[in-house]
Amino acid sequence: MGASTGTEEVDFKSTNGYLALVVAALALAFGIWAFLALNPLLGIGAFLAFVLVAKGLYMLQPNQAALMLLFGDYRGTDYSTGLRWANPFISTKKISLRLRNFNSELLKVNDRRGNPIEIASAVVWRVHDSARAVLDIDDYEAYVPIQAEAAIRHLASEFSYDSQDDEQAELTLRGGGDILIGKLKAELAERLSKAGLAVEDARLTHLAYAPEIAGAMLRRQQAEAVISARKQIVLGAVSMVEMALVGLKDRNIIELDPERRAAMIANLLVVLCAETDVQPVINTGTSKH
Repeated sequence: MGASTGTEEVDFKSTNGYLALVVAALALAFGIWAFLALNPLLGIGAFLAFVLVAKGLYMLQPNQAALMLLFGDYRGTDYSTGLRWANPFISTKKISLRLRNFNSELLKVNDRRGNPIEIASAVVWRVHDSARAVLDIDDYEAYVPIQAEAAIRHLASEFSYDSQDDEQAELTLRGGGDILIGKLKAELAERLSKAGLAVEDARLTHLAYAPEIAGAMLRRQQAEAVISARKQIVLGAVSMVEMALVGLKDRNIIELDPERRAAMIANLLVVLCAETDVQPVINTGTSKH
């Protein structure tokens, strides 16, 4: 047995309600006149006709649809606006097609490395297929929070909060940007489409380590920042020392033996890599060999 594809939406053609309103008014006026001047039974019949015509009237605002059911049988969806008229025995269920916002609660989940994090999102959605939203789902408004939470939890468990030094190319929750948002929207759209709902936008509103590890992870980030900065300083210092030695050699300013060359390199590295101002000691004497 194949999987169900859901209820197929059908366009319902309704009648101009203003014309039906005129007919109802004429039936009421005729019924009153017939009841008083002619046969009371004729007046009662005209009054019943007025009731039936009036019962078929309904009004739809912009971005609003009406699901039409005849004794439980789906007859179609009316997207017309204004005053409309349909079979008085058809029951109408109005559905808003306007954009709606859902702000998720703060969720505590584990990222791909198992670190506990806090994450929350905001989802903008609307009803796209009214037949599926009403007939295939018991409560589509309650369906959105459940599926949004499931999508957020799955996204958080699929990626790490932050990358390590050896994983610079890895997509992370903190640095994923538009790519990560695109993945969240795609998963939400897939989940909500089964209920006839469309996702217009999705954004992460909160992302942080859980309080129990926030301090430790902050110290780790600070240590990584210090190591990265020191690495750049050392690389720059080595490059400057190399330039100095090459310049001295090319210009024949001084010839350094290996011992003095090593001492010069050590002194330059100390000066360039020191965190505080260096106060060098100058030897004013002469070197003896």
